[in-house]
Amino acid sequence: MNFLEGAWLKKAAWLHALRPLAWLFQMLSRFRQKMQRPASRPQSHAVPVIVIGNISVGGTGKTPLLIALANRFTEQGIRPGIISRGYGGSAPDYPLTVTAATAVERCGDEALLMVQGTGCPLVVDPDRESALRCLLENASVDVILSDDGLQHYRLHRDIEIAVVDGQRLFGNRLCLPAGPLREPVSRLQSVDHVIINGEGNSELAELKSATTMQLTPRFLINLGNGKKRPFAGAPFSMGNKIQAVSAIGNPERFYQLLDKLPYQLEKFSFPDHHLFSESDFEDRGIDMQQPVVMTEKDAVKCRQFAMPNFWYLSVDVKLQQEFLDPLLERLKQLRTHQATSQ
Repeated sequence: MNFLEGAWLKKAAWLHALRPLAWLFQMLSRFRQKMQRPASRPQSHAVPVIVIGNISVGGTGKTPLLIALANRFTEQGIRPGIISRGYGGSAPDYPLTVTAATAVERCGDEALLMVQGTGCPLVVDPDRESALRCLLENASVDVILSDDGLQHYRLHRDIEIAVVDGQRLFGNRLCLPAGPLREPVSRLQSVDHVIINGEGNSELAELKSATTMQLTPRFLINLGNGKKRPFAGAPFSMGNKIQAVSAIGNPERFYQLLDKLPYQLEKFSFPDHHLFSESDFEDRGIDMQQPVVMTEKDAVKCRQFAMPNFWYLSVDVKLQQEFLDPLLERLKQLRTHQATSQ
């Protein structure tokens, strides 16, 4: 967590001096929103489009939610496709079709994780409308899931899902740079579903349609050989220390999970989406004889140089039926309507 993020979370009084800049940011955001909604924007596509995003900076859990939904749809006989900005990657040309063999440097860590976690066709492009067209032209899909993109108003969407971090919530409820918000909290009143990652509190009472999701740790999986060890109990030899390595938006949630294990914990935080190299571990003095544990998102960037002591934490995503049932029913209605209007 950097200095500014800490100040947002602690609601530091000096941040109010940045309110004029926050108002300017909101004005520019509204202008951008208006400009990105031209009359020529598609009013619909051949299949429904679901946008999964957030209104705050940093990680909220949208990628695990997208993977869970894509797999649930597949189980229901619905073929999902995924579009993403490909943050953290740099391809020579866009749109880029991503496979499990695509170099993470080209597509970004989240895109590669989503492909490996779902097996769904996925296209990245900073212009998500371009990614969507490419996906429709080259793959047979029944629904498109957009990773992030809540503020990408050029993209037509049929359903909006906003994910909120149940621990950090909205910080001081101010927009950038005075606070962590990309859009005011009132924006959540216009989305179709609000998902709280973790337990909520009284601050979320205004969000009457909100439901929760829970990330439950299941296994520690070795990056080299795929060996699984149950997370519960003591998966490593007593006397070991766990070296937690992360390059995610909110590493504290990850560290808190590992704190439940009966080992000394050392934390090594890197910037969000950091592309790891072997020298990163050497430069930080990480002991290669002791277990190194990371998130699955970070693991996709470390497989090529993984040592035998490299592990990642596998989690289950539990979603509530009061969210899933209406979502599946709405998706069924949209697919029926679009099929009859073709």
